[in-house]
Amino acid sequence: MNKTTTVIVGLGSCGLAAGAGKTYEEFKRIRSADKLDFNIKQTSCIGMCYREPLVEVIDQWGSNIYGEVDLKRVDEIVESHIKNFSPIHEYIVSSDKQNGIDEDFFKGQVKIALRNCGHIDPESIEDYEAKEGYKAIENICSKSIEPEKVIQMVMDSGIRGRGGGGFPTGMKWKFARNNESDKKYVICNADEGDPGAFMDRSLIEGDPHSILEGMIICGYATGADEGYIYCRAEYPLAIKRLEIAIEQANKKNYLGKNIFGIEGFNFQIHVKEGAGAFVFGEETALIASIEGQRGMPRRRPPFPAERGLWKHPTNINNVETFANIPWIIFNGSENYAQYGTEKSKGTKVFALTGKIRHGGLVEVPMGITIKDIVYNLGGGIIDDKKFKAVQLGGPSGGCIPEYLSHTKVDYDSVNETGAIMGSGGMVVMDETTCVVDIAKFFLDFTQNESCGKCTFCRIGTKRMLEILTRITEGEGEETDIELLENLAHTIIDSSLCGLGQTAPNPVLTTLKYFKDEYEAHIRDKKCPALKCKKLLTYEVIAENCTGCMVCAKGCPVDAIEGEKKEPHFINQDICTNCGLCYTKCNFDAIKLS
Repeated sequence: MNKTTTVIVGLGSCGLAAGAGKTYEEFKRIRSADKLDFNIKQTSCIGMCYREPLVEVIDQWGSNIYGEVDLKRVDEIVESHIKNFSPIHEYIVSSDKQNGIDEDFFKGQVKIALRNCGHIDPESIEDYEAKEGYKAIENICSKSIEPEKVIQMVMDSGIRGRGGGGFPTGMKWKFARNNESDKKYVICNADEGDPGAFMDRSLIEGDPHSILEGMIICGYATGADEGYIYCRAEYPLAIKRLEIAIEQANKKNYLGKNIFGIEGFNFQIHVKEGAGAFVFGEETALIASIEGQRGMPRRRPPFPAERGLWKHPTNINNVETFANIPWIIFNGSENYAQYGTEKSKGTKVFALTGKIRHGGLVEVPMGITIKDIVYNLGGGIIDDKKFKAVQLGGPSGGCIPEYLSHTKVDYDSVNETGAIMGSGGMVVMDETTCVVDIAKFFLDFTQNESCGKCTFCRIGTKRMLEILTRITEGEGEETDIELLENLAHTIIDSSLCGLGQTAPNPVLTTLKYFKDEYEAHIRDKKCPALKCKKLLTYEVIAENCTGCMVCAKGCPVDAIEGEKKEPHFINQDICTNCGLCYTKCNFDAIKLS
């Protein structure tokens, strides 16, 4: 061991939830107790969330990332690796020597937005500066690059808004620039309420200065002198690190007045804590909330670029979009545009979750296929079950079936399936997933998140939810499928904002690709995936039953009959389908149908 050894612990929200805080403190305790001479630092989410807590050990021989580092493993790592220079290979998930057990997770990834996450201390501006941080805005100022030229660089990169709509970012900036006003604003939306927005939180927790720098560049380009980061209050760690970063940037004059000594180049950023609402993914609803009003969308035009926050021209982008901007300016538009497809340039961050072996945060070039993400990065389906579908785009997204897993992940290809890119949620489903139940789950979310302004969104989604509930409870009717489709299209056509216009997507895509499952629920009163509780039948397999009576004693309604040491049977007239017999049986004597 020597003082060049550095231990870095992932202390993002995912790591802390897995116990990384205790891991971090244990390293510090041992270092002090044993009088060891090694550095210990914090970082944020490394992306490999399924292996948390994660610890990277960097020494003169290279870098090794250890996974699932509990207190016992801390002791082993210190004793073997740090003291005796003998890495514990069976615990190493990734290594610069390419011999980690999970190297495939990082293969195929191209990290631009996530370039610093997991590599720097997010509470250290010096760490950010050491990674070319604030060099992009410095170059703009030192070379006196005109705002219009900056906007052109963003346009040439081909980047489109990463918040869901996919509108060209450079065009958005140009509209805000061209609207004359003595006051303009920049807003970073960090509160879209989407499960995929986990990645936004991770970006803020892991690299807050990149978001600030992106906003500063936008302020310079559009002529704005004030910015807001709208972040939900349930993200305390993200808010804490944003506030630290803003204070540090002010002290170094990356924020404030006459930035880099340029007379009149002023920009300040504020954090606005919100209650969290899915509807805030819509720009005008977010603006209303910042202004202290109820968060409800308004008709457009005028668009925010013309009449936004407090009626002044306003540019709004999400976290991931802003995080890309400094890299684009510093490395060049052409280097960003080399990734992706003709109409979808660059990379995209996804929160990969569901029935997947390797869930976490990944960043891939646009144009990669869904199948490549699921199998090459995600490691395939848990327990080798059959891959059924992915829900792409969050609650307002759509289900893409396995037979379309060759679909390229870009805006146009995804939209053709009926799904949307959204802010980056990718939920993987296997054969045990009921798509009717999934559609009900997501519709329940969007129905609750409706602001209530539009009748068709407020009431129509409620009616759709009632129909889906009936279907999953065995009370579906033959006319329900047509009724769902009619309601869905009426809601899409009549809603004011994106929430209502996309809320029916989970229903429409599951009807499109899995209509047979709806018909099985309605006509046969059966759930093919064996998930809908009220459509299940529990039966005893006589040849497996030992008559132990565990199931009978546990049945809350005495529906199981039979003598001790004799096969039992279940009285279907009494059974409430609670499933206790199935979970309690030790002999695989209860079957579901």
